Amino acid sequence: MAADATLVSAFLVGLLGSTHCLGMCGGIVGALTLGLKEDIRQSPVRLFPYLLAYNVGRIATYAIAGAAVGYVSAQILRIAPPEQARLIAKLVSGGFMLLLGFYLAGWWPALAALEKLGGRLWVRIEPFGRKLLPVNHPLKALGLGLLWGWLPCGMVYAALAWALTAGNATDGALLMVAFGLGTLPMLLALGAAARWLNQFVQQPWVRRGAGILVILFGLYTLFAPGGHKSHGGGHTGHAAGFTSPHMIREPLNKTIYRQDAKVAKKRGD
Repeated sequence: MAADATLVSAFLVGLLGSTHCLGMCGGIVGALTLGLKEDIRQSPVRLFPYLLAYNVGRIATYAIAGAAVGYVSAQILRIAPPEQARLIAKLVSGGFMLLLGFYLAGWWPALAALEKLGGRLWVRIEPFGRKLLPVNHPLKALGLGLLWGWLPCGMVYAALAWALTAGNATDGALLMVAFGLGTLPMLLALGAAARWLNQFVQQPWVRRGAGILVILFGLYTLFAPGGHKSHGGGHTGHAAGFTSPHMIREPLNKTIYRQDAKVAKKRGD
């Protein structure tokens, strides 16, 4: 299982980054409710199942993407020297966290370029979403959420880069679920609360504060010492920020030497 601290960190990054979510997805959620009857829109209790279904679908898509990325990272770990593979994954995830922090703060929109690339996939998916409109049943909201989860979003891409350090499909999915749950409070807000939150997160100091905190997460991912072993005792530090320093400092030639020694021993047997 992924380290608890990593899942908590992923949740907090989602919570901080949801200042961006409310601006990008808030309008989508608003459009989703337009097809509902007036009495449903005016009743938070009756509207809530639709919003919940939409967000469950969205987070399920994040989990699928996280599992895919985690699976890819597992295959990389199998063919690459583990120490170097984990170091590269750590640099990639930490680097994306820094980019996300600058993006949220409005200091450097580097992730916007990735969103443009993701738009090429989105133009193929978006027509399927139109077929689910108007949304007049929670199951339609669920289906729409599954599709809208692929909406180009620099914040999601940064989280997926983090999931690259998971080392397996299960932990990659869990990390993305924790991240998605962090975005829920903003997107589940209703009525006057939603309007107040929207005004609040648009304040420059709020976005900059969230960006700075995410940058700190990125720095921690890159430079935090220490590691942890799995319960089996053999696997070390598979999550971002938990790679042991001695693994990073160990020269590549020593790793190759040990591998060659193992091969020679097998041949001798």
